[in-house]
Amino acid sequence: MDKPLTIYGQTLSSRLFIGSALYPSPAVMKQSIEASGAEVVTVSLRRQGTLEAGNDFWQLIKDTGLKVLPNTAGCHSVQEAVTLAKMCREVFQTNWVKLELIGDEYNLQPDPIGLLEATKQLIDDGFEVLPYCTDDLVICQKLVDLGCEVLMPWGAPIGTGKGLLNPYALKTIRERLPNTTLLVDAGLGLPSHAATAMEMGYDAVLLNSAVAQAGDPIAMAKAFSLAVDAGRIAYEAKAMPEKEVAKPSTPTMGMPFWHQQ
Repeated sequence: MDKPLTIYGQTLSSRLFIGSALYPSPAVMKQSIEASGAEVVTVSLRRQGTLEAGNDFWQLIKDTGLKVLPNTAGCHSVQEAVTLAKMCREVFQTNWVKLELIGDEYNLQPDPIGLLEATKQLIDDGFEVLPYCTDDLVICQKLVDLGCEVLMPWGAPIGTGKGLLNPYALKTIRERLPNTTLLVDAGLGLPSHAATAMEMGYDAVLLNSAVAQAGDPIAMAKAFSLAVDAGRIAYEAKAMPEKEVAKPSTPTMGMPFWHQQ
């Protein structure tokens, strides 16, 4: 594998980030996370239910030994997201926050204007923000201008499993922001989707539903782990250029060698 991934000064050997929701049971969640090889797990403070259930869940997460990336899933306003981020910092003892701010309930599309405002407030307050955003290049540029070292553009709307709906936009972001750490977040359904994102030069992927809602989450977590590694290795290996005209892979001259006496 090439050089390790660095997120806000923290070095990681795995380029797969994994979520902690929607698994059929806590035991399957734990085994799936282990099978993924991920070193970062995302956790939502708002979805732990009762205090007792929340404590049990939190203990499970702590037992994994992984770096926790709290998220603000389910927030619909700047104030709500900022408040929840501050609560997450107190609970999880980290300045990292995956900033989610939903602007449309139909496809759960991030609110680009609110996202910029919330990002500014959180960075001013010392947070290290990983904003979940669409594949809009201008919004991505503005998030970087605010101080984000990491961006998380979507592949497709959350939970759809549709893969990379706009490869052109994702490639453009990669090309225009060569020094920014980029993760594809949301919409992945198959390991091949993750491999494609990595082949495009994305630094990592984050997924949840694709593993948690698979028929065999543990096996699917392993499949995604292998796909992420394969995609990264392929990116580093540099693919051959595409051609418009066929070219034989074995040059031929004259007669076959068994006819040459």
